[in-house]
Amino acid sequence: MTNRAERPGYPALVLTMLLVVYTFNFLDRQILGILAKPIQASLHLSDAQFGAIGGTAFAILYSVLGVPLALLADRVGKTRVIAGSLVVWSGFTALCGTATGFWSLFLARLGVGVGEAGGVAPSYALIADYFPVERRARALAIYSMGIPIGLGSGVLLGAYIAALVDWQTAFLTVGVAGILVAPVFLWLVRDRPRPAPVAEADAVPVLAVIPILARKPAYWLLSIGAGCSSMAGYGLALWVPKIIAVHYGWTSNHDLIKVGQFMGSLLLIGGTTGIFLGGVFADRLGTVDRAWYARLPAIAWLITAPTFMLGLFTPYPMFAWFLLLIPNALNTLWLGPIVTAAQHLAPSRTRASASGSFLLVNNLLGLGLGPLLMGTLSDALKASYGADSLRYAAIIGVSLYLVAALLAFLAIKPLKRGWVEATD
Repeated sequence: MTNRAERPGYPALVLTMLLVVYTFNFLDRQILGILAKPIQASLHLSDAQFGAIGGTAFAILYSVLGVPLALLADRVGKTRVIAGSLVVWSGFTALCGTATGFWSLFLARLGVGVGEAGGVAPSYALIADYFPVERRARALAIYSMGIPIGLGSGVLLGAYIAALVDWQTAFLTVGVAGILVAPVFLWLVRDRPRPAPVAEADAVPVLAVIPILARKPAYWLLSIGAGCSSMAGYGLALWVPKIIAVHYGWTSNHDLIKVGQFMGSLLLIGGTTGIFLGGVFADRLGTVDRAWYARLPAIAWLITAPTFMLGLFTPYPMFAWFLLLIPNALNTLWLGPIVTAAQHLAPSRTRASASGSFLLVNNLLGLGLGPLLMGTLSDALKASYGADSLRYAAIIGVSLYLVAALLAFLAIKPLKRGWVEATD
């Protein structure tokens, strides 16, 4: 009997289920952003406190546990770690709906981070197991479409549920839904059977992946570059819904739906298009020249920064929507190319660990600092700009895309030198 994991079409099923799980990953993150106004009003939180909840609380254990959970996935099975992680983060998302103050919400978000730490790196590795290198960036890009789908869904669902019921019910609803998906994922998705053991002399100890990566300049340039992009991206994801609401006077409870529609459509249309095209172009261009795995994101980031700035300052909502569509398509285009590149800076038998190491740097910078930085800047600028302080804080944050572009350009030559071809 043919093993399920070896059947034609099975990789597509695996990718679809990973996409569903990743969608819940970002749905659970983004729902906090659209609920910023009612949560801050209900729990009496400053912008800095809410930024700490939205980024730092989540990132503390999410970043640190990513590597050990990736090591565990390489040993005990990727699908088990992914399904277990989904249950944990969904449960803590539901607990966010019971928060009564800063610390209870902070601790619940800490738990969400613990769960989500085990979801991404094993998923990257599972995709690498099922898709050859010439199709891998595209597969990773399709998987990464869970980011805009989750972000857009979080904005829309959070807005509607909060407007019709309350913000607590929004958390409870999406948390319970994620728990119900976990057993379905575990039933449908299997790890790909490992090939015959390699010679002991050729085997690479899993723990050896970190020093291998640390010796490669391309790893640091791409990780820190992606981290700078994520600092801007995660900060904007948390705060732009509130910026839009204040800027256009959409501040009533009913207007929350209007903000959700504005942001949700941007994320769903722009984000999915940009991420998918990033994978397609990286697969086509990267087979000719590995440099495109770094060059493509660099070009996208150069365009992202000025278009975000223009979009956040235009006084006309419809014009702002079209302007913001451009950076929402380009700011996450890097996911397919750079994640593929990160996996090829270490031996193929340590893919989950290589992904986890990359995510450690990226998330400590992006999640740990991005939302908190913008919230802190907003509080500092309130004396000068009042209710508009968040918009100016976001403009400062957007400049990080230019730093990311520079680092990606600098990574081109080291990436070509450090690239490790797949052996399976």
